[in-house]
Amino acid sequence: MTDTSANQMWGGRFAAGPDAIMEAINASIGFDRRMAAQDIAGSRAHAAMLAATGIVSDSDAEAMREGLLTVLSEIEGGSFAFSTALEDIHMNVEARLKEIIGEPAGRLHTGRSRNDQVATDFRLWVRDQADAAIDGLQALMTALVAQAEQGADWVMPGFTHLQTAQPVTWGHHMMAYVEMFGRDLSRFRDARARMNESPLGAAALAGTSFPIDREMTARALGFDRPMANSLDAVSDRDFALEFLGAATICAIHLSRMAEELVIWSSAQFRFVVLSDRFSTGSSIMPQKKNPDAAELIRAKIGRIFGANVALTMVMKGLPLAYSKDMQEDKEQVFDAADNLMLALAAMTGMVSDMAANREALEAAAGSGFSTATDLADWLVRTLDMPFREAHHVTGSLVALAERKGCDLPDLTLADMQGVHAAITDDVFGVLGVHNSVASRTSYGGTAPERVREQILRWKDVLK
Repeated sequence: MTDTSANQMWGGRFAAGPDAIMEAINASIGFDRRMAAQDIAGSRAHAAMLAATGIVSDSDAEAMREGLLTVLSEIEGGSFAFSTALEDIHMNVEARLKEIIGEPAGRLHTGRSRNDQVATDFRLWVRDQADAAIDGLQALMTALVAQAEQGADWVMPGFTHLQTAQPVTWGHHMMAYVEMFGRDLSRFRDARARMNESPLGAAALAGTSFPIDREMTARALGFDRPMANSLDAVSDRDFALEFLGAATICAIHLSRMAEELVIWSSAQFRFVVLSDRFSTGSSIMPQKKNPDAAELIRAKIGRIFGANVALTMVMKGLPLAYSKDMQEDKEQVFDAADNLMLALAAMTGMVSDMAANREALEAAAGSGFSTATDLADWLVRTLDMPFREAHHVTGSLVALAERKGCDLPDLTLADMQGVHAAITDDVFGVLGVHNSVASRTSYGGTAPERVREQILRWKDVLK
């Protein structure tokens, strides 16, 4: 077979043959350049430690640290020339450092390996993303609390199976999402606390014979401590999986709320009006106002959950310590983090801007026999009726109201006594939606006084 025909087998991009394929599959600079700031921070901490322990001279360490700042400035300024031939961000930075400071650059890698270097960089990057998620969640929760405070006593229908169930308050519904996102907040905080150990100094897998000070580099990089086992330090990606797990659950919550906003903003519900900033028009239907931001948030769960599954599959069969498979650990996490932050920001914007339609909420709250449970509870409390019998009597009254084309409060006392003679005029005191929500005073209930208690609690937590 001629060289030409052999090259044709590889196809256009890889016409140069196997060398081009190996360079393309081996290189990660196309995506791990995102860790440049973390890589340089880790190298500067390592250089300072090498000098402090006498492994390199103070002058060499100072040259390294200053040269690395120059490299970072070039990267941030857009003038840095990344090279695929140099494979990754670590070698790209080191090669440029050598051009800037010469021979001392060759001493930077003393006492470490690319294995612990990339593990440190990636851990620092994910830690930064956990911090960003924490900030984003706090902003969203603050916006939800503001909505809840405005409508702590506004009535609306509560749903099960998307069917009207019982009246609740707008504030109660908003605070339900505060609780959900509060759990997300705690998950990211827990994950951050667990990931805050430094792999730097684990070297390739077994540690190093140089007298390094891992406590010093850990402190310099904001870690609580160095990781206790060098094999684990270079092979662990639990921190990334935990971040993706927390991101996946958070994205589920964002998607559920987005679904409600899509429903609520429809002409059939009219519960909320979304601002023009987070809606779009139709290309042919001038009356349309589409909740595109909410719909796109709803779709983000696919990308984030997909990243979680992908990294799980990468890690599931790897022996200790490092394998090249682990180069596939970053792109999914980068994409998931980007999409999570975008979804959090968009949801915060929508919640901050949206206007609840109090009149439509209240009109819907009284429909669908939403106070039927209040009637049954009244029969139990007032007439000492067993709940199952009360349930049956209430069902008969609902059926009667359906036949008459009215709601329960619109039945006359005679209508009700025709079903059960012991019912008195007092029953009408529990049938209004405002009476219903006001009566739900158990801890965690929808009564406005309980909602306001939770609002105060969360405002204090979110200070």
